[in-house]
Amino acid sequence: MDENVARPLAVAVRSFLTAHTLHHLTELDGWAGTPDVDLYKRAAQDGYEAILTTDGRQMQRPNEVAAIADAGIHRIEFSQRHSGLVGLGVAIGAVCAGLPIALAALENAPTQLLVQLNGISPTARDRLRVTDPAMAPPKHWPG
Repeated sequence: MDENVARPLAVAVRSFLTAHTLHHLTELDGWAGTPDVDLYKRAAQDGYEAILTTDGRQMQRPNEVAAIADAGIHRIEFSQRHSGLVGLGVAIGAVCAGLPIALAALENAPTQLLVQLNGISPTARDRLRVTDPAMAPPKHWPG
């Protein structure tokens, strides 16, 4: 995981994705602060198969795109547009739901793939349905 990925996300993903070895960049000696143009090559040389990142701008920078292509390892991106506990929860939900599917696709990929995990909406309208049984009692509600 790139260092722009929240470290608590690494803990959450490791707890359920036990068939894979996951490292957060900051956990690796001497890797913190590695420029993206060097990161992909270094990761490939050390045997990593994919990098998980939130850096959507990488794919707009020609030198970084070239570095990703040259390294030949998979790139998995997700967006984290919200901060705080809500942002972390949304990121954990999106990655935990999408990463197993992405890894299964990468396992049989004959070539390097670029994967974009779809996000989850944190808005109350999209995440919650609140019912006041006094105003709109559910079927079989006593009273």
